[in-house]
Amino acid sequence: MNAAVWAEVPETPPAFVPGPPGTHITIRGLTKHFAGKPLYEGFDLDIPKHRITSVFGPNGCGKSTLINMIAGLVPIDAGEILFDGKSLKDTKIGYVFQNYRDALFPWMRTIDNIAYPLKLEGRSKAQVRSRMDELVASFDVKFDLNRYPYELSGGQQQTASIMRALAPGPEVLFLDEPFSALDFEMTLFIREKLQEVFMQTGTTMLLVSHDLEEAVYLADEVLLLTKRPTRVAEVLRYGDARPRTVATLSQPSFVETKKRSLEIFQQEVRR
Repeated sequence: MNAAVWAEVPETPPAFVPGPPGTHITIRGLTKHFAGKPLYEGFDLDIPKHRITSVFGPNGCGKSTLINMIAGLVPIDAGEILFDGKSLKDTKIGYVFQNYRDALFPWMRTIDNIAYPLKLEGRSKAQVRSRMDELVASFDVKFDLNRYPYELSGGQQQTASIMRALAPGPEVLFLDEPFSALDFEMTLFIREKLQEVFMQTGTTMLLVSHDLEEAVYLADEVLLLTKRPTRVAEVLRYGDARPRTVATLSQPSFVETKKRSLEIFQQEVRR
């Protein structure tokens, strides 16, 4: 009698489950290993549209890696990420890096750095000029954009980086600790400019921060992550009206959201 030969039947991947109404970025089954150890394993997340989501968690939990995977800068091992049901290649994104010194092209004048994504899109000179005028007015730029990046202060370089990321009108803006290398005065200035841009455009923003007060202050949602293998510890909604000001810092809702975030963070650090 001939032995029966059974072909291996590949497992059917689970059906993609869309996020609730108002979701912009849907992440399902995200998996990423480093040196054979899991950082993310079957990770699911829904990021809302027209909101600022701050990502906060213990050191080494993969905050920056998460947004880099969503933005396509770091490959994933498994899983699916969709933007309004679309793939990344069909989505216009902007990205503001932590290290502004390496983010700008040193051989280009600052104004050409900012206009670079517009030229990549093939916009006409008149369209580029019009958009540049809008950005300069929006950011109330006082420094000379005809200078090279290395001739500018750190705060001016980061301002230019943010302007460049916003130039093409992205659907999603990623910000990886954009204030960490700035002095306090410049941090306050750029925080307020981001808030103004958000109020004007409603651009979905995903912000990684190591400063809890900053993370809560800017956020509509605070995404709190666990230690690795990383999961969602909790998502806290924070709904104080914008523009938020110094007075916001003493509002009961702000104080409570910051307190709860800190409690969850400490639980994870001690786990």
